Parts: sequence; C-alpha cells; structure tokens
Amino acid sequence: MKTNYRRGLKRIVRRTDHSPTMVRIFICIILCLEPLTAQSAPGDYDIVVYGDSSAAVTAAISAKRDGRDVVLVNPTRFLGGMSASGLGATDFGGANLNIVRGIASEFYKGVASQYGRDFIRSFEPHVGQQVFRRMTEEAGIEVHYNEFLDRENGVTMDGNRILSITTLSGKTYRAKMFIDATYVGDLMAAAGVSYTVGRESKSQYGESIAGVRRGDTSPRIHYTQKDKDHFVVDVDPYVVAGDPESGLLPLVQDLNLVNGTGDHKIQAYNYRMCLTSNPDNRIPIEKPATYRAIDHELLIRNFEAGDDRFPALIENLGGRDDKVDWNSMHAIGNDFGGANWDYPEATYQRRREIEEAHKEYTRGFLWTLGNNPRIPEKIRTYAAKWGLPKDEFTDNDHWPYMIYIREARRMISDYVMTQANCEHKTIAEDPVTLAVFGMDSHVVQYFVNERGFVRRDGVIWQVPPSPYGVSYRSIVPKAEECENLLVPVCLSASHVAHGSIRMEPVFMGLGEAAAAAAGLAIENDQSVQGIDYAKLKERTGI
Repeated sequence: MKTNYRRGLKRIVRRTDHSPTMVRIFICIILCLEPLTAQSAPGDYDIVVYGDSSAAVTAAISAKRDGRDVVLVNPTRFLGGMSASGLGATDFGGANLNIVRGIASEFYKGVASQYGRDFIRSFEPHVGQQVFRRMTEEAGIEVHYNEFLDRENGVTMDGNRILSITTLSGKTYRAKMFIDATYVGDLMAAAGVSYTVGRESKSQYGESIAGVRRGDTSPRIHYTQKDKDHFVVDVDPYVVAGDPESGLLPLVQDLNLVNGTGDHKIQAYNYRMCLTSNPDNRIPIEKPATYRAIDHELLIRNFEAGDDRFPALIENLGGRDDKVDWNSMHAIGNDFGGANWDYPEATYQRRREIEEAHKEYTRGFLWTLGNNPRIPEKIRTYAAKWGLPKDEFTDNDHWPYMIYIREARRMISDYVMTQANCEHKTIAEDPVTLAVFGMDSHVVQYFVNERGFVRRDGVIWQVPPSPYGVSYRSIVPKAEECENLLVPVCLSASHVAHGSIRMEPVFMGLGEAAAAAAGLAIENDQSVQGIDYAKLKERTGI
C-alpha cells in the first residue's frame, strides 16, 4: 500500500503553526525518506513471490508484465538461484533446446549476448547474475532481499486462503495470490499443504526405477560416459582395512537394502564449484582448518583399488577452457552422500550447519585430490591446477552463494507427475511447460554389500524418449488445502519424475506459468484450481 507523501505534506504545511524554516526542514526530511520507505515497506500486493530460485525471478517478471502489483521476497542476497550460483553448465536435455521458451529463453539469449553469441550452453556465474539483475531492473521488479519466512507463525490463513506472510524481520506481506518458488518449499509447508520427502517405493506409482537402487544390481550408465558411474572396483569399508571391529569409514553404513523399497532419504547435495586454472585469476585450494584425513579415505582407497577415473564432470564456461563448472562424478566425487537428509525440514540454523559441513567437505575433497601423495600423480597434478576464481562471488570469499539443493520437499496435489509421464505412458492434459532431461538421481547413501565392499545406493539415469508436458495441476495444491498458492519448484512429482523435471530452464518455465495462472485467478476472482486452462495455455504458449 503506497502513501502519497506530497499530498500529506501540503496538509501539514497548511495546518502547521511552525516557522517557515522549520517547515522546510520537516519537508526535506520526509522527502529524503520517501524513496526508501516506498521501496522497502511491505504491504498489499496482487502477487507475492517468495523464493530464492530462478523460477522466483521469472514468476516476478511474468507477473509484472501482466500488469500485476508484485513483490519478490527473497531469502538470499542475490537473484537467480543455482543459475547464478555455480550451475553454469545448463542441462537442457541433449539437443532439445525447443523446451526453453518465454522468459527462460530471454535469460539464455541474454547470457549468450554477453559472449557475443546467439546461443551458449554454459556461462560464468557472474554473467548469470548480471543478466538476472538487468532483467528484473528493466521489468521494474520490487525485490526485498534477505527476508526469511517466519516458518512457525508467519503464515496467516483464512480457511484455505493465505492472507499474508511475515518474515523474521517482522515485515508482513499481504496479497491475493502467493507463489512459493523456493527450492525447499517452506511457504507451502507453513501453509499446511501436503508434501513428502524422500523416495517412494516401486509399488506406490508403479515406477520401475523407484525407491532403493543398489549400485551393484542396477548399474547406471551416465549420459556423458561409456562406463558405469558406480564403483568399478572393490573398496574396503572399514577404518582399519580388513577389520570390521574397527568400525566403518565416514559416509558408509551397514544396511540391508532391497531394491524398490521406499524411504525418507534424499539424493546428495553438493556445491557446483566454479574453478579456474588461470594463474592470474586463481586462488589455490587450501587445506581446511577442520580437515580430517579419514573423511576422504574412501576417495583414496577407491584410487588405490584401481579406479583411475577422474572423479568430476567438468565443463568449460563461456567457451573458455581455463574456467569450469565442476560437478560430482563416478564412485566418489564431491557429492556429500547422506549428509543432507534432514535439510528440507531443518531449522534455518541447522541448514546453515549442513551447508558449512558440505563446504568443508568440498574443500577437503579438492585439497586431497590435489595434494595427498596416495592419490595417483596424474590425477593429483591435474586437480592441483584448479582453484577458486578471483572474479567470482567476490563478496563471499569466492565461494558459491548457494548449496545445490537437488531435491527437498515435494508437494502432493491432485496430480502427481511420475515415471509414466516422463515415458509418455501417461500424458498430462494440462501442460504448462516441457521437460526432457533424464530421470536422474545422484547418490543417496553408501553401504556395505554382502561381499563386504562399499557400493552406492540411489543413483538412477533413464532418458525420456522426447519432451513431455508438466501438468498445471502439479503446481497447485489440493483445493481444500490452499486455493491461492502456486508451487513451481517443489511441485507434485515423485522422486523419479522430479529428477527429470528439476532442471533450471524447466523451473523458469514453471515460474512463468505460475504467475500467469495467478493473474487469471485474480482477473476472474477464482481459485488457482478453478481457472480456465484454455486461457492459461494461450498465455504460456504450450
């Protein structure tokens, strides 16, 4: 709700008995405060977008272009989520670039133009940040940074409608429609919407690759590799090799795992590292003060057992071979398997602790790879040439802002996207964007198999035959739970299907569609479940 300060000042001047000098001083003070107050004071809006993702940006831009009074309430200090925090090597799903449309297409074209190209697949983090910032500024988006939802008492409901949300700083935002575009689904959960965390069993939705996936019985052939993306050698799991009484190495568990069973565990997180080999731009990886050699013993033993593959998926950024996106690969990479299971529902403080643990693990992993004499010399030499870039994340010690939250809460709505959708066995009748990336999950946990060696569980990869539609009903809650909320990131999908949908271009498309749907609901005084899909389809162009 905006205040007309000048009109109020005229009333004050007319009614005041103060001297002209005092009046002028008073007016100057108020006018100086006006821009700050107008931009930062929360109040009434058509649409509130709460989120830290790329979908939050596209949703806000979409709503603004639609003529809506919108605010982006951002729990981070930057725009764009993972697309501006290290995930520069964008997964479009092979050559299926036609799935990238609308505002997402504008973003990728904007990135490409920074390099003087029509198209580029991989880009530097600071370029993504610049493009997101420019797009929001050009659209005139009101953004409030570092505002965390009060998850205990910060959602005010009237029946099945959200009236307002309040952040930990005490700001309250009222709106007709709300969009939860976070990677974790905090607003959705606080509003009482049904959700799940973890892996469904194979039988729940009839998915052949659901649930537990033992790496020794369901090997994964990765899309960039010709060999198995699993343990290819036998690695001893015990602190003292060969001695079960000495206990298990960190990360390894003694479990009786059966393929296809469900649980509440999630695939590993990591930091998508932006690294450089340019000596003029490189900050060497230093040994962490908290370093424990045993935390990386599994990595070392895997090499010693004969696996000579370099444990990273490395892609050039911006067409440069001296700056890369570094992702986890093979048996032991920089995925921190099993360390993130309580992240989705953890307190803010606990999440920071988990993030710090991942940061220290990653630093230790990189340092070990480049310095430990038990690492093969060829591997060690190559790893040691990479370091943090001086020109990235300059206000964050050159470390990515955000941990890569591959999966957290997932809403349960009237329509759940499943493996059958990805395989075109079930077709969503109300698509709002397209997806095509492989049904993908990184490691969930390490375990000891019946022969007494380490194996991985949870890793899957299966490619859809062609692009498929993501249902509108999968981004709206059940009507009886909330009728003015849309959830484009923690959408209603099984663990298997979410692994395919969770690509940044798809999230951007879902964010844009969510804002269009919110606008239609406002126009027609309807719930988000009751809008005319034909009109939404016309707006989304699907």
